[in-house]
Amino acid sequence: MLVYRIALAKYSGKLMASGRAARWNPNDMEMIYTASSRSLACLENVVHRNQIGLTMAFNVTTIKIPDNINISNIKITDLPPDWRDFNQMPLTQSIGEKWIIEKKSAILAVPSSIIDEEINYLLNPGHDDFKKIKLVTTMPFAFDQRIKQ
Repeated sequence: MLVYRIALAKYSGKLMASGRAARWNPNDMEMIYTASSRSLACLENVVHRNQIGLTMAFNVTTIKIPDNINISNIKITDLPPDWRDFNQMPLTQSIGEKWIIEKKSAILAVPSSIIDEEINYLLNPGHDDFKKIKLVTTMPFAFDQRIKQ
């Protein structure tokens, strides 16, 4: 399976996590966020950045996840109806933290908070199978100037 990540160019040469808190991880818990498509990776960035932030140098990376790697799943039906709300972040962060700590898999499939039917794939750099996941390509990526005009 191929997954995609759009990141600042200076951070896109390796598969690495910042450890900064986000929807599925608290601070100091390393997790790499990827998306099932380039377009979803684009939307995930757009919702978190202002127009000026979108003009920085970005790259899109293509990441290969071997078919024999176990993938854990969080389905939208496993979550409360308001799981996207900011005040529910402690819930989703605790789910992600538990997954990282338990090391049941190197990949966690979670619903996109933007489009219900789309999937984001979270990578656990601390799992033994993580070393099987490979960064395939890195290419420059520019957000369309019409976004957030």
